[in-house]
Amino acid sequence: MRHDPEFYRHLIAWLWIAVALYWVIAAFGTKRTARREPVGSRLLYVSALVLGGVLLSWHHSLWGRVLDLRLWPRAALPFFLGLAVLVAGLAFAVWARVHLGRNWSGNVTVKEGHELIRTGPYGYVRHPIYTGFLTGVLGTTICSGTLRAALGLAIIATALIVKLRAEERFMRETFPGQYERYSEEVPALVPFTKPRRPPAP
Repeated sequence: MRHDPEFYRHLIAWLWIAVALYWVIAAFGTKRTARREPVGSRLLYVSALVLGGVLLSWHHSLWGRVLDLRLWPRAALPFFLGLAVLVAGLAFAVWARVHLGRNWSGNVTVKEGHELIRTGPYGYVRHPIYTGFLTGVLGTTICSGTLRAALGLAIIATALIVKLRAEERFMRETFPGQYERYSEEVPALVPFTKPRRPPAP
């Protein structure tokens, strides 16, 4: 099969756009917010996520030769491997979003009548949406094979870990004792690994 970089670049973009559209549609009908993180901390990780996304999605002349250096040769095998990782990651994130239902929020919040979900993907990791998106970004980086994409991956991973820690604080305060036990039983991001003991409040 002939590897057409332009066609597959558009395919990757449409996969991300399709998931983004689902996210927008699914945002309607979520529970009302009872508590929200400060605007300053939200802007910090949102800005980093945007920067990482730009690094992943924009190409060539904007970045110059250094960031567009290839980490491995352009070939069909790494591309299709990355595409498989991307699809698996996005599918896992969508599964988690569907399972979370009306408790979801794009920001670090506590909803009215918030529930601690522990079933489905939440039985494998505490933050399966982040796991899915990070896997999708990893797949995109493998497809790209550039230093620019790897930098985007690093920035996005850092931003999501910052957001994850803020979310964990909210959950421990909302579900005292219950969330600590959950943290001891289920890892945060990587399935089938030993959970890290949460830091003392």
